[in-house]
Amino acid sequence: MHGVRGETVRIGQQPGGAHGSSGAMLADRVTGSGPLSAATRRVLAYIALTKPRVIELLLVATIPTMLLASRGEVRIGLILATLFGGWMGAASANTLNCVADADIDKVMKRTSKRPLAREAVPTRNAFVFGVTLGLASFAWLWWQANLLSGALVVATILFYVFVYTLGLKRRTSQNVVWGGAAGCMPVLVGWSAVTGTIGWPSIVLFLVIFFWTPPHTWALAMRYKEDYKAAGVPMLPVVATEQAVTKQIVLYTWATVLATLALAPAAGVIYAAVALVAGAWFLLMAHQLYSGVRRGESVKPLRLFLQSNNYLAVVFCGLAVDSVLGWHTLGHTLFGWA
Repeated sequence: MHGVRGETVRIGQQPGGAHGSSGAMLADRVTGSGPLSAATRRVLAYIALTKPRVIELLLVATIPTMLLASRGEVRIGLILATLFGGWMGAASANTLNCVADADIDKVMKRTSKRPLAREAVPTRNAFVFGVTLGLASFAWLWWQANLLSGALVVATILFYVFVYTLGLKRRTSQNVVWGGAAGCMPVLVGWSAVTGTIGWPSIVLFLVIFFWTPPHTWALAMRYKEDYKAAGVPMLPVVATEQAVTKQIVLYTWATVLATLALAPAAGVIYAAVALVAGAWFLLMAHQLYSGVRRGESVKPLRLFLQSNNYLAVVFCGLAVDSVLGWHTLGHTLFGWA
């Protein structure tokens, strides 16, 4: 809903910032290249404010979580309604993040084409747009799901804007560690939409994304370290050595994989197998990056950033397939749990 990264990536709104060709193409259209009318450019500028690629996390995380919560039953209407409400919430948080970060977006090459950095949208209009989306997401989820889901979306927006963007981002190298909690909220929203509660499996899934966010974002920040340094943002790669950063990446990657395995009792054999194999692959990439830095080799941290997206997608897709099949959970199979 994202994170945080919000500039990431990643999967919801996450701190850090996703970097992709589709985003660059949209920015180019907003800023003047191509035979588009002024009205079309304005519409594209407002779309760009929501950081569409960042919201991919909403799809990656929310649907499998809802399928697990209603194991064996696919409630298409509720899923679509929750995704729409969650999209509005994520779009609100990302838009307000653009408002708060307009000054540093102008400095960083990677973000210099964002609408507010290029003054393609008045700041006041962007603020009103972001607040309106947030209020609409709350009302929609309260109507279509329940009050808890709507309240969780509001909490996500407030946390992302006030705690991460305005509080942590420019003050501490641990910004994406704690700020990344906003990007974990889609799983809680999805679970609560189905059950009206926050169950332990949704908390475990929250932790999976929470631990995944730092290695994902720090790998990107290693690639764009000079950008963050110029903007005065103390991302870990800016204030620490590459060896220290990659060591932290390895530790958080281990935490991520262990968290995915902790969910296995609530899921099934398919999920457990996917989490194990994908986890081994993710760990291998993290250790290879760390080893390359220790040996003084030229490394490509952006590769880990990109592949970490694939890792998370594979794990959650495995969870979705496992949940739809409706087989006994692994806990039931091994221990006779209900």
